[in-house]
Amino acid sequence: VQLVESGGGLVQPGDSLRLSCAASGFNFGNYDMGWVRQAPGQGPEWVSGVNKGGGEAYYVDSVKGRFTISRDNAKNTLYLQMNSLKPEDTAVYYCGTESQYRAWMHNRRFKYMGQGTQVTVSP
Repeated sequence: VQLVESGGGLVQPGDSLRLSCAASGFNFGNYDMGWVRQAPGQGPEWVSGVNKGGGEAYYVDSVKGRFTISRDNAKNTLYLQMNSLKPEDTAVYYCGTESQYRAWMHNRRFKYMGQGTQVTVSP
């Protein structure tokens, strides 16, 4: 199993970013997927989850209305569209999954996770 995140960067408050997570080594379309983030000096926080078909999405309250999770099973890729970014969104963002994970679960860690991509929101 390999998960590779990309798309992070340094942006200003109010800007947007789209994170991608390229998956390989497993049947991506059979797994619910999630995003977690870890801010400096803090523990990991579940951000969002999507079911295997992409029709059900869940979010932590702090990102509702600003972030959108989606997936393209034909491309084995998970996305996180982040709009109206705030300084408190600054963190390393990880995608992850495991066989027992369901999109509504607020996992802070997954058995399979990528290396992460840094998102920094600063004036």
